[in-house]
Amino acid sequence: MHEEQPETGRYRVDPVPGVPRQRRRAAEAPEAPAGEGRRDSRRRAAAAAKRNRRRRVLKWTAGTGALVMAAGCGGAYYLYRHLNDNLTSVKVELGDEAERPKAAGEALNILVIGTDSREGLGREYGDEGSAGHADTTLLFHISKDRSNATVVSLPRDLMVPIPDCQSAQGKKIPGSPRDEFNISLGQSGRDAGCTWKTVEKNTGIRVDHFVQVNFQAVKTLSTAVGGVEVCAAKDINDSGSHLKMTKGRHVVQGEEALAFVRTRHAVGFGGDLSRIPLQQQFISSMIRKIKSDDTLTSPTKLFKLADAATKALTVDSGIGSVDKLKDLALDISKVDTKNITFATVPVLDDPENKDRVIFKQPDAGQLFAMVAGDRSLTETATPPAAGATDPAAPATPAAPAATTPAVDTKDVQLTVRNGSGKRGQSGPTVGKLQAKGFAKAAVGSDAPVTATTTVTYQAGQEAAANALAAALGLPGDAVRPAAKADPKADPKAGLLLVLGKDVLTAPAAPAAVPTEAPEDLQRVQADDTDACAK
Repeated sequence: MHEEQPETGRYRVDPVPGVPRQRRRAAEAPEAPAGEGRRDSRRRAAAAAKRNRRRRVLKWTAGTGALVMAAGCGGAYYLYRHLNDNLTSVKVELGDEAERPKAAGEALNILVIGTDSREGLGREYGDEGSAGHADTTLLFHISKDRSNATVVSLPRDLMVPIPDCQSAQGKKIPGSPRDEFNISLGQSGRDAGCTWKTVEKNTGIRVDHFVQVNFQAVKTLSTAVGGVEVCAAKDINDSGSHLKMTKGRHVVQGEEALAFVRTRHAVGFGGDLSRIPLQQQFISSMIRKIKSDDTLTSPTKLFKLADAATKALTVDSGIGSVDKLKDLALDISKVDTKNITFATVPVLDDPENKDRVIFKQPDAGQLFAMVAGDRSLTETATPPAAGATDPAAPATPAAPAATTPAVDTKDVQLTVRNGSGKRGQSGPTVGKLQAKGFAKAAVGSDAPVTATTTVTYQAGQEAAANALAAALGLPGDAVRPAAKADPKADPKAGLLLVLGKDVLTAPAAPAAVPTEAPEDLQRVQADDTDACAK
């Protein structure tokens, strides 16, 4: 292959694959005249050495860059895995899709549940090991155009029907025709899915996802953002929450933040309704803090917040990943703080228990219809033309005929029996009727299967029966007096509603979405920095 050239000492190299290019070039270069060959050879050697050094520098730089990129990607991957592993997700069982409210379309309804569970917290908060309740519940509605949001607080002491539900483990849990809202979580094995169903049944609003937080979450999240500013209109010394706060503005975090949102005995009337405005004030302030520049532009604060949030949250499997939570957070972040309205659902004292409350109708139904119809409580959304209907809104009853006398429906005794032939119809109907003002509606035993729905009344109850028929959109001939031989004709039983097969096929007529909120609605804007605990 090689022929030695004695005059130069070089080798003539055949241009075969696998031989270095530098050797081929040296072998194939034309021979220089005597005297110049050595100088050219030295120049070529120097140039080759320079090229080699440059290549070594490029290789080193590329290697270093690749190492930095690998480290960066590895860090991002580690961060993603770390945050993802923090999350706890639960698959919820919501039952028959046909029995749920109509989907909200591009709008979003997020159920935020604050549990008072003491599991793993020792004796510090009392009731050690308690599975807890739905202690604080907010329905967070984000409009389809992301221009506004409405956050509705549901009192824990609200008396409502609790539907049958099923835990994530497949356990079937019977409901209750009338009980405190807060037992929809934690009691009898109920999980967040049961609270989810309870909210849908009682409000007519479709829930898309839930987020559950506990005591620890309030402490860690408030600390992660560097504290949350709150205001007290007077000195507060609450023996229940252990909050001691002087009149004025304070920045709270950790234990003090938790004490603030738990305080109720030393403010307002000393009950749960007095605590709700404090929680709304706290959450509004936290939203302002998170959206502020010093949080969003600080990688350290953002990591602390993301780490604390993912550790603190339990979510449904639909948003059980960092990517999906990020998308949800981006949707929420698009809403200007001034267009986020916190409101408490209108309620009245429960006539059967002064320490409990019931929906105030028609105000509560009016608020729920606005949320379901994606109608803003601020002035950002353009209301539809007069008479326009929204197919996403829940059906509302036609107004009673002018000849129907006014009836105080909250005192009407009403039993609902299911004669449709399909199980599970009485509970949802009771929920709808209670939302429409029939506070004492209750589920009765199943009735023989019948084709049509009827309302049976005792002597002196005709006006109430007509009001019930109007609320359900039933024809006039559905109302009839009770026969004396009817075993259900006990005057104490009140009205009897028997659901027939027609309830399974009757279409829900769309109704106009209310254009205004109920009068005297308790509300606060998220950008209101003057709100103070009273």
